[in-house]
Amino acid sequence: MRVVVADTGPIHYLVLIGDSEILPALFQNVIIPSVVRNELLHSEAPRLVRNWVAQLPAWVEVREAPARDSADPAMVRLDAGERDAIGLAALLGADLLPMDDRQGVMVARKKGFAVTGTLDVLELAAKRRLVDLAEALARLRETSFRCRQENLDEMLARHRGEV
Repeated sequence: MRVVVADTGPIHYLVLIGDSEILPALFQNVIIPSVVRNELLHSEAPRLVRNWVAQLPAWVEVREAPARDSADPAMVRLDAGERDAIGLAALLGADLLPMDDRQGVMVARKKGFAVTGTLDVLELAAKRRLVDLAEALARLRETSFRCRQENLDEMLARHRGEV
């Protein structure tokens, strides 16, 4: 079984577009730090996300992250969710770290983690016929998710075998 420790972004957006169930289909279980759970429950998070987190599915496990490494300047610059996700991934020897924040992704990769973002998760799910990629991306565009349109167009072309 793969150990997957997730940051806030991918879960937030997959819940918003109604595709959170692709996570257990792809990874079986997902572990989130308690800080990530709290970010997803924050009063500024969309009601749909807060409701989902209030009744977490059985495939999500919440764990406390280890004490933060204040000696690592790269970690200090990250927000609490990214720091704790990376710290918990290190503690558990995670195989994969779903994360969207560019700075967090760079730090996690420098620490040797395989990192995947929301778009990568959707692309993998589409390859396994778990989701219609064009429809999922259309729903994602209706959220606050930020991505260059040419990246989405490239992904769709790849998926259709045009590249």
